[in-house]
Amino acid sequence: MNRYTSLLEILQDCDFLVELANQIAFCIDGKLSIVLDQASMKLESIRMERRKNMEKLESFLKEMSMKIFQSGGIDSPLVTKRRSRMCVGIKASHKSLLPEGIVLSSSSSGATYFIEPRDAIELNNMEVRLFNDEKAEELAILGVLTSEVAYAEAKIRYLMEKILELDLAVARGAYALWTGGVRPYFIQDSERFKSIITGDTLSVDIESIQHPLLLEPSLRHLPSVSESGGGSSILFNRRNLSMDSEEFLEVEPPIPVDFKIENSTKVVVISGPNTGGKTATMKTLGLASHMSKAGMFLSARDRPKLPWFDQILADIGDHQSLEHNLSTFSGHISRICKIIEVASKNSLVLIDEIGSGTDPSEGVALSTSILQHLADHANLTVVTTHYADLSRLKSGDSRFENAAMEFCLETLQPTFRILWGSTGNSNALGIAKSIGFDQKMLDRAEEWVKKLEPDRERERQGSLYQSLLEERKLLEAQANEAALVLEEVKKLHSEVRVHSIIYLFWLGDKVATVVAAPAEDGTTTVQYGKIKVRVKRNDMRLVQSSSSKHNSASQPRGQMHVKINITRRASMVAEGFVLNTFLSSELLQIRRWNKGPAMEANKDEEAAFGPAVRTSKNTVDLRGKRVEEASHHLQMAILGCKSRGVLFIIHGTGTGAVKECVLDVLRNHPRVAKFEEESPMNYGCTVAYIK
Repeated sequence: MNRYTSLLEILQDCDFLVELANQIAFCIDGKLSIVLDQASMKLESIRMERRKNMEKLESFLKEMSMKIFQSGGIDSPLVTKRRSRMCVGIKASHKSLLPEGIVLSSSSSGATYFIEPRDAIELNNMEVRLFNDEKAEELAILGVLTSEVAYAEAKIRYLMEKILELDLAVARGAYALWTGGVRPYFIQDSERFKSIITGDTLSVDIESIQHPLLLEPSLRHLPSVSESGGGSSILFNRRNLSMDSEEFLEVEPPIPVDFKIENSTKVVVISGPNTGGKTATMKTLGLASHMSKAGMFLSARDRPKLPWFDQILADIGDHQSLEHNLSTFSGHISRICKIIEVASKNSLVLIDEIGSGTDPSEGVALSTSILQHLADHANLTVVTTHYADLSRLKSGDSRFENAAMEFCLETLQPTFRILWGSTGNSNALGIAKSIGFDQKMLDRAEEWVKKLEPDRERERQGSLYQSLLEERKLLEAQANEAALVLEEVKKLHSEVRVHSIIYLFWLGDKVATVVAAPAEDGTTTVQYGKIKVRVKRNDMRLVQSSSSKHNSASQPRGQMHVKINITRRASMVAEGFVLNTFLSSELLQIRRWNKGPAMEANKDEEAAFGPAVRTSKNTVDLRGKRVEEASHHLQMAILGCKSRGVLFIIHGTGTGAVKECVLDVLRNHPRVAKFEEESPMNYGCTVAYIK
């Protein structure tokens, strides 16, 4: 009940009008939309009398129709209703069988008459009177109930508003559950969260958020409460699932982006290639702000933080209009004028392709003026552009920040990742080439680019790009060095060392050898024969030599015995076969292998790569893709893999075409150091080691 306290507070002051609801349910059948007999004694009496009268009328007419049939006046007995009165059918040639009857109607051919017999006239008249009395009584009952509802109108309207509020709250919760969302925090509302961020230097801090509209196609239908087994909540989280889970993901989800915007930043200029995701990234921030204000969770990680924007003002898309005599540029500027008029110190402004549709020099000048104005009068402004001059505003004004959409020069394809603090190129010629544009025209365009671009500008851009590359390499080198230092520290403090002898109780007290230093994820790799097993470091404890079944004299120098308590199934990597039976419980001593040059090289090579632990980040699923599409996805995954990383490639076990494509790419790709084909432990999966 405590879980629903906040929801119950919504209905705290509501009058549920139980008495009125019971009264309506007593009088009216909601499913059939009829007034029930029990609504009033008079209605019940009228309906009872009407049923008796109808029984007499039908009995008489059936008897009369049978006599007509026996006399040859009709082919089969027929009792029907015409002009709201019960009658019988009779051939026109036998009309004389009912000499005093009243003809109500005839068939279209005129061969059959529908006659009301004389003795049925009074019964039909009674049916009409009782029918009218019944309708009058029903209207009287409905009138009384309507007056009761009108008297409680204010309470009913208030209750409906609260029910709508409750329904929206439940819908927000269901959406958060469906997308695996997390709660956003506003800067003004959470002093506790502020204390977590040292110095509170970020005004917008959203990590790995995905565009909600692009994310929805990759999610399956959310199970209902009945499908999930009753009243318990549905306990699953999208972010805890593997990226190759076919039961959950239908299509590939969008690439998440990070928003890290300093408090001092007022304008963010996003540049990059066409179709690179600039507009989608900007829209993601706008939607995240709207959803946060609406009380919705965000499809992000950790604890998203952003300001409370009183307005979210956007100019996105082409607003030209022949009806209103607006060109692309005039429509664009008209929207910006309205934004400038209403923007406040707490507003978020989003402008797509600012200053486009006119002369580039004038567009840059106008855009610069607009952005400087918005830097003074809005909380945050995010714009996209292809103008390199706008990216240089950061050098003269600390309130400006740059961001670029990453573009892979090797594949000539955008990666849809955002690089903060960088400037991007449009790469229009590269994109045109990738889609099959005429090469002669592209060559001519390249010549014009060289003629139109000043030499000093090229040199400046080249030096800036080189300096950024050098800085990036330096940072990567520092990160690698820090990782090595961390690894050395872990080795110094680790009780378990390489070549240590351990007991594997879950293999019947078999003895194995530690073959790799403890990994960052807390596991240690040990080897028994050709089998490598990863076990948790905190599940190990040293066994003193005196308590071992082997005396110290029988152990090679430098080795130690380690006892492992394993409570869960260990992850195993087999080379060519699967261990599917336990060996005898006899304790065996596995001696250290003799070191040779080849063995030392293999150990160094294995230590150069990260732990072979499969996660969603280092897994690419190519099942169901065509060969060309699979090749492209694999190359992108290899390029995006970190140095000295391990990549798990799922190609399935179908026709083998995708597998052969994978092996061909891995053999020829310069970043692939080696790869291991599928094994009985990894059917349909090839493991690649990236340089």
